This record gives sequence, structure tokens and C-alpha cells, in this order.
Amino acid sequence: MQQLVNGLSIGSIYALFAIGFTLVFGILDRLNLAHPAVFAAAAFVGIELVTVAGLSIWLALPAVFVVGALLGLVIERVAFRPLKGRPDAHFAGLISSIALGGMLIALLQWRYHADTRRFPAESFPDTRFQLLGAQVTLLQAAILVISVLLMVALTWLVARTRLGRAMRAVAENPTAARVLGINVDRVTATTFALSSALGAVAGALFAMNVNSAQLGMGAAIELKGLAVIIVGGMGSLPGALVGGLALGLAEVFAVQYVGSSWRDLVAFGLLFLVLLVRPQGLFGARRVREV
Repeated sequence: MQQLVNGLSIGSIYALFAIGFTLVFGILDRLNLAHPAVFAAAAFVGIELVTVAGLSIWLALPAVFVVGALLGLVIERVAFRPLKGRPDAHFAGLISSIALGGMLIALLQWRYHADTRRFPAESFPDTRFQLLGAQVTLLQAAILVISVLLMVALTWLVARTRLGRAMRAVAENPTAARVLGINVDRVTATTFALSSALGAVAGALFAMNVNSAQLGMGAAIELKGLAVIIVGGMGSLPGALVGGLALGLAEVFAVQYVGSSWRDLVAFGLLFLVLLVRPQGLFGARRVREV
């Protein structure tokens, strides 16, 4: 039960990161590889808001959400929109996002150097609960609740709102959506903003969970995010949720029963096994367009 709690806690962060990743891909057929840089930047921003600006964790997280959304708008405007008319726009945007992500990491290095940053010890209460023999910290419970609420809110927005209908129309056929009067550029920018906002909150929650922020933390989670969205089904929000939780659980149980050095081998081996059994992913439905 203790490992189940630990796995759900870290898995919910993976899922939140992957949902931000897959939102852009599922709607726009774009793979935004600046997403991990936003993840890392948000962790440093969150820590600075608490340590320097004196904000509480509960106020810092909404601020991080806004910062992530602004970074998403910058990524869309700088790395993707200028290239949208090119025949190789998908590949060019991917390379451009890598470059912009590298620039963002360079700015973080200039601002924070190579130092590891941490939240102050008193920034979050060390409250603990007992649940079926497992010890659950208030931080773990908060991470799980915040992640689930954001994922549910995003699912509702895409499925039930006018903006969500516009997103689905753009995902189906951008040209037809434009003919119907949908502002495709606005929907695209909003999608990037939401995606990066979710990735930013995931970065702040991850830094809270391990109480550490490092420049390479985005690169460390990038492959996991890609694995999650592929296993869950490219473009599937429920698939990203299930894949993220499955990866988190696989990691903690591997550490518990096999050893920490086998963690990634067991976790990615299980994901690879899923792809062998179901190549389109757990929730994959539509065929991915070839570039």
C-alpha cells in the first residue's frame, strides 16, 4: 500500500506532464520539444516565488500556471507560427522547439547558474496520515488532488466547452474549421498556452515532491513523457493519464522489489511490452499522420 501511494503520487506528475505534451500533438499534430524546458523553468520560478517574493505554495502554483501559459504563447509565436506555411512545418517546428527549449535552459543557467534550488523547509507542513497501513504525507495528497483536478478540468474543457469544440474541429480539419469561422490561430495559441501551463504546474509539483530543482530535470522526464503518450495512444488524454500512472507505479515497485538501478529498465520494459501487444497504444484510435 505504501508503494501504491508513492507510485500514484509520482505517476500523477508524469500524467500531468504527458497530458500537456499530448494536448498539442493531439489537436495540432505538433510535437513541442520545448515542453521539458518549461517543466524545468517552472520549478525554478516556483521556488523563487516562495523564497524571494514570499508567496505561499498555494499562491505560487497559480502564478506558475500563468507563467507556463505565457511561455506557451511565446513558444507558439516564435517556434511554430512563423513556420506554419512550410511544407515541412511539422519537422521544422520540432527542430525549432528544440532550439527554443535550449535557449530557455541557457537563460535559466545564466540566472541560476548550475546550483540546485530547493523550497524552504517550512513552505509545506509535514502533516502525515495513516491509510490502510500506509503513511501518506499532506504533500503527496495535495500533488495527487491538484493533478487529478487539473486533468479533469482539461478533459471537461475539451469535451464540453465552446473552446473545446473549436479545438476538436481544428484537430479534425484546420481548413474546414477556418471556413466555419473558427479563429484557428487563436485556438492554436490557446492550446499551446494550456499545454505549457499544465507542464509548468507538473514541474513545480515535481520540485516540491523531491524538494529539488535542477537544470537537467526537464531532460530527465522528457523520455518518460514521450513513452507515456505513445503507450497511452498518441493524442489521447485518457491514455496519457493511464500511462503516467502506470509508469509511476512501475517505477516504485521496481525500486521496492528489484532495486533502484533496475527502475528505468523495468518501467520502460513494461511500456514496451504494452506496445508489442497493442501497437497503437492503450487508447489509440486515430491513425497518426505521417510527416
